Amino acid sequence: MKSTMNAKRMLETTQTKLPSYLERLEALVRVESPSEDPAAVNAAQERVAGWAGELEGKVKRHRQKKFGDVYEIRFGSRRSKQRPILILGHLDTVWPHGTLKTMPWRSQEGKIFGPGVLDMKAGVMMALTAVEVLHDMGMERPVTLLLNSEEEVGSPVSRPITERLAKESSAVFVLEPAQVLALKTARKGIANYRVEITGVASHSGVDFERGHSAVLELARQIERISGFTDLSRGLTVNCGVIAGGTRSNVIAAEACTEVDVRIARAGDAARVDRLFQRLKPFDPACRLTVTGGVNRPPMERKPGTAVLFKQAKRIAAELGFALDEASTGGGSDGNFTAALGVPTLDGMGAVGAGAHAAHEHIVAEHIVPRTALLAAMLATVE
Repeated sequence: MKSTMNAKRMLETTQTKLPSYLERLEALVRVESPSEDPAAVNAAQERVAGWAGELEGKVKRHRQKKFGDVYEIRFGSRRSKQRPILILGHLDTVWPHGTLKTMPWRSQEGKIFGPGVLDMKAGVMMALTAVEVLHDMGMERPVTLLLNSEEEVGSPVSRPITERLAKESSAVFVLEPAQVLALKTARKGIANYRVEITGVASHSGVDFERGHSAVLELARQIERISGFTDLSRGLTVNCGVIAGGTRSNVIAAEACTEVDVRIARAGDAARVDRLFQRLKPFDPACRLTVTGGVNRPPMERKPGTAVLFKQAKRIAAELGFALDEASTGGGSDGNFTAALGVPTLDGMGAVGAGAHAAHEHIVAEHIVPRTALLAAMLATVE
């Protein structure tokens, strides 16, 4: 991608792939693949693996028990002196079986709707199409496409595979949706904690003084925990779920809260964990238990990622569109690779809105230029 003419050819080649892209994307969206159904996720994985095979992709299936299988697909010669680029995708969705009945695949006013179309089946198909574009243009480089099966529930089994492949790669591209139109160069880390209180039950009318309310203790702890938030550091703490008690006339013996923590700086992970582990009951008759911890480290904007974005911005200009960068509070598998120090560019998937919502959709006009950008980055990143 050293000239405008190359950019024009890249766009033209990508444009020829649009009918096939849309046909395959529709077929993939119609394969409902909720995270909780391994067989359903495997069906979607197999569909993509079949298409990859047509591009001479070498498929390695990492079999799982509780979740769908993880698919590692390699393109290009392993004898190449270039290190591969790792593309991260996932085919599990948040949508249960039967969602297609209320959220059918449809194209309307330049938008394409359907469960999982934005997050992130469109991005997975962009990856396959970009590899095909390079093949048609006679450009070869090693590419590893990793299709995870449980990203929506925290990547409990795929994380080690992701990290191993990242360490052997020169860069990582994450095909999660764009941040409006921008690529994501930073993401917050995520921690989840559960705080459980055990009190002393009693009759609220007859033996009020004998009771020690777990609900009251929890309320005090929630105020303390919420105080861990430090907006100046990008640190937020949210007690999002609370439960406790059995009846209004019983001093509650049990109560709990589930806490979501977002961390912008890697150094804050240990600090936050210490704060949770140091929690003590206000009422000494109550017992407090804390479980949980960091699920995803933060993806901080590091020099390697900044270099990748600068290159993407230049190529986008050659392709005819402006490109910005953004940070987000949500996490992805890119958090894992960035924390290893591997240059990681996220949000390289489809443009759209409504991920995890009933109006989930992609914007059709951005499919070709964004796929061409991905192909160009695969061709030019060392």
